[in-house]
Amino acid sequence: MSHLPQIDYDTASPEVRAAHDEEVRLRGRMTNMKRTLLHSPAAHRIYAEWFTLRAELDHAISDRAIWIFSHAISKAARSRIAVTFFRRALINKGFNPDALEFSDEEALLDDFGKAIVADSNAVPTELWAKLKLSYETKVLVDLVAFAGIMLATAVFNNIVEVDLDPELEAFAEGASSSAS
Repeated sequence: MSHLPQIDYDTASPEVRAAHDEEVRLRGRMTNMKRTLLHSPAAHRIYAEWFTLRAELDHAISDRAIWIFSHAISKAARSRIAVTFFRRALINKGFNPDALEFSDEEALLDDFGKAIVADSNAVPTELWAKLKLSYETKVLVDLVAFAGIMLATAVFNNIVEVDLDPELEAFAEGASSSAS
């Protein structure tokens, strides 16, 4: 059970309701994490920059590759909500997250995501060399910043113990449904 409550829209301040409504307008839904973050519209806005960085990376990295990268970070951080979110993304596009065959780029991003969480002070030089051959500097800056927000999201969910969104339950590791 979550250590912090989700906002109650009906009793929330006009600022919180406006931030809530804008999130729903932009993304079409409201997650448990976002409902919790909205106690501070500033915190919510900062975490929502994940979407801004994703858009910056869109021209250089495919959705599937970003999902694999994000899944690797989430799994290494042991964040059930984040892992399940990216499992759902993969499953909904017809991929089995438990039996993915990675392209070279996806394997590189999977390794990078895991390395970031394992020890951000010791990302292997060989890995950096491959990344520099694959991406221009701006893309790498955006990718590392994106990873930071992805890790922050996983950490927030872990620390607060945000409740798993009901629509994610069927996609969780070990779920016995037709979704996985």
